[in-house]
Amino acid sequence: MFDSKQIFSIQSEEDFQNVALEVFRYQAQENEVYNNFLNFLNVDYSTVKHTNEIPFLPIQFFKKYNLISGNRAVEKVFTSSGTTGMSTSKHLVTDLALYHYNLEKCFEQFYGPLSDYTIFALLPSYLERTGSSLIDMVEYWIEKSGSDKSGFYLYNHDELYENLIAHEKTGKKAILIGVSFALLDFVENYKMKLKHTIVMETGGMKGRKKEITREELHTILKDGFGTNEIHSEYGMTELLSQGYSRGDLTFKSPNWMRIMIRETEDPLSYVEQGKTGGVNVIDLANYNSISFIATDDLGKKVATNQFEILGRFDHSDVRGCNLMVIES
Repeated sequence: MFDSKQIFSIQSEEDFQNVALEVFRYQAQENEVYNNFLNFLNVDYSTVKHTNEIPFLPIQFFKKYNLISGNRAVEKVFTSSGTTGMSTSKHLVTDLALYHYNLEKCFEQFYGPLSDYTIFALLPSYLERTGSSLIDMVEYWIEKSGSDKSGFYLYNHDELYENLIAHEKTGKKAILIGVSFALLDFVENYKMKLKHTIVMETGGMKGRKKEITREELHTILKDGFGTNEIHSEYGMTELLSQGYSRGDLTFKSPNWMRIMIRETEDPLSYVEQGKTGGVNVIDLANYNSISFIATDDLGKKVATNQFEILGRFDHSDVRGCNLMVIES
């Protein structure tokens, strides 16, 4: 059994490489699907010495296979959203306590304790289905916030507006987290000036509105909410960890998560920092499933723990940041 304490104590690049290689060897042996994938590529896991040499599993495998490392029982199944008849990804979580501990640590690295905030959640499309990892995450945020004012909203925009205004008067910190189309719907009818509330979009247009760039989205939301910046969350059904953008359209990842940008024509090669390519994600917290995932996102790396998401290869499900156009 892999010791998860190593993951959350990573402080340097050397730490990251050491733990990443240990997770890789563990999954190469304990995950049957990944083991077969490596054999198909003729990769001997014992000879891999750096994350640059690790093969990343295409994200589509989550639609076809049960991806579990180790022999723990499944505690919860997260599923991606999808239209009728469309195959969806499923993430089999064998340690829900680890997922919750991890998401809290991700949040704390960028925002401090959850108990400092009241959480307002405007996530109608996710609330209306089962198996959403985003709903599970925000439920946990609400629980840990300890505020009786925290909660979910469907289409009761009047109530949300009144509660946001009332909370602003207290001068206490809050987060309004919402799916993009729902936040747009909200600001079409309500205008305000939020000084103590962070507005955070999770992506999610999904044909509900005309696809727009993230920059256009943020301009509309900043005007509607009267804020100087709009924050974003980057997560997906297949991952355990999240990245956050604090208003500059650039995401930062926690110490145990890395983004690598691959050549679009050669998935085993990588581009230089600042160049656009396919997004590979290393999420070491996901060691009970797969930590090395080749996503369908297009992006570029800005720094070691910093990246931009620029669009998508196709319409596969990504939980956060899923504006489906290439941004210039």
